[in-house]
Amino acid sequence: MTRVLVVEDDPQLVRALIINLQARRYGVDAAPDGATALRLAAARQPDVVMLDLGLPDMDGVEVIKGLRGWTRVPILVLSARQASEEKVAALDAGADDYITKPFSMDELLARLRAAVRRTEEAPLATGTTLVETADFSIDLLARKVRKDSRDVRLTPTEWHLLEILITNPGRLITQKHLLQEVWGVTQGNKTNYLRVYMAQLRRKLEADPAHPRYLITEPGMGYRYEG
Repeated sequence: MTRVLVVEDDPQLVRALIINLQARRYGVDAAPDGATALRLAAARQPDVVMLDLGLPDMDGVEVIKGLRGWTRVPILVLSARQASEEKVAALDAGADDYITKPFSMDELLARLRAAVRRTEEAPLATGTTLVETADFSIDLLARKVRKDSRDVRLTPTEWHLLEILITNPGRLITQKHLLQEVWGVTQGNKTNYLRVYMAQLRRKLEADPAHPRYLITEPGMGYRYEG
């Protein structure tokens, strides 16, 4: 089920969005302000965020920046602000789409479907086929890892997990995304899979597995590769 986080302080609009989204089999969480939105996003890991810019506690652009610090989830801005500079500011902060109020529900749902589709179809951002660090090297094409002039044997699962992380350098990859990509599992209670395999990768690649330099944990959120 695709989960949508609705960030909006107008209770009537929130109610209308929840009814329409749930009728189309979306899961919905709602936040009336920016602080609640950021907390819910971290806890619930939504697939799409619908965000009003005029929130009671902070500007919606600040919420976008907060989300973009750790997730690439699609953000659809729903706003009565029509000035081009407002739209540019939201898009530059990391929003994926900007829908001006008032809008038709059909258009909004079409934009939502398009955002989900783009996410599903997006390829991994592989900037290079060879990754070299001071401790190991990874050849993505040959699917080989070398450390201390010797080949490192990785299981298919270890390789898949490592490949996702190294092809998104510096980007926090959420637990949910990794579980879905590697195991086809989205349940949060399966995070022990990740802990076990990340520990194995660190033992094979890190100079000091207890204090990793490359495979970084962001507690409660996910993992990041730092080259």
